[in-house]
Amino acid sequence: MSRSEAPRRRILVLANAIHTGIAVPADPDVLEAFAFVSGEGLPLDYPGVSWIVFGWGGRSFYLETPTWADLKPGPVIDVLTWDRSVMHVRRSGDIPVSLSNVRAVDLAPPDFGRLLSGIRSSFQPGNAGIPRRIAGAAYGDHDLFFPANGGFNALAGCNTWTAHMLRIAGLTTGTWTPLPFSLVWSLDLHAAP
Repeated sequence: MSRSEAPRRRILVLANAIHTGIAVPADPDVLEAFAFVSGEGLPLDYPGVSWIVFGWGGRSFYLETPTWADLKPGPVIDVLTWDRSVMHVRRSGDIPVSLSNVRAVDLAPPDFGRLLSGIRSSFQPGNAGIPRRIAGAAYGDHDLFFPANGGFNALAGCNTWTAHMLRIAGLTTGTWTPLPFSLVWSLDLHAAP
């Protein structure tokens, strides 16, 4: 089988009103690349898990605002100025690609590998180079938070991280995609035949 005939790997770009993330299939190579997550107490080979969802964002907003009802002034100020960043890892079952907030993208194996490396390099290494979770930080039983590399602000936020990861994987996105609709529009525009 030639390189051009190699099976493509599907990823999902997930969007809500303010945030985007990337879902990768819970395949053996993904589980191996992110084995440190399982080692930190979130087994990624959990029964029924089809996707591992990654998001990057501002620490105070992500950790202190699990729902809009939890919104407080402090995290909003941090988002508008500067905050430390975190990686959010969530295991998920089936995610229907027919949903309006889901974009399926098929990548060639080398591009998929670059995406995994880009996501992995977003985690801040702990002792011995292994990322360590943030103690007590989770929304529930199926997710964890880790310190991330880089600082967060309104100009360089979660959606620009997602776009950067997609560009690492060889996709074309807008240069600056601060909001989910701008990233999704950019993906749709560049994916058009």
